[in-house]
Amino acid sequence: MEKTTEHDARIAKMTFASVYSHYISKFENKGRTIEELHKVKKWLTGFDNKKLQELIEEKATFKSFFKQESLNKKNYTSDSGAIC
Repeated sequence: MEKTTEHDARIAKMTFASVYSHYISKFENKGRTIEELHKVKKWLTGFDNKKLQELIEEKATFKSFFKQESLNKKNYTSDSGAIC
């Protein structure tokens, strides 16, 4: 998929809540649990379940999701591995 300004703007305006149920379905279809999804989200973002729920309830956009202070302070250089 070609990256465009319009595409980026469309994704930035999408709410995390509108996509979250799809994350759950994807995990469950692969035989995984919601708890495992939360563990991955915590590892990737630093957000605990309470923070994720707050973002869902306030209908945070992906733009605001990725501007969260705790997300921006995460030290990604120490993370390594592969995502399959």
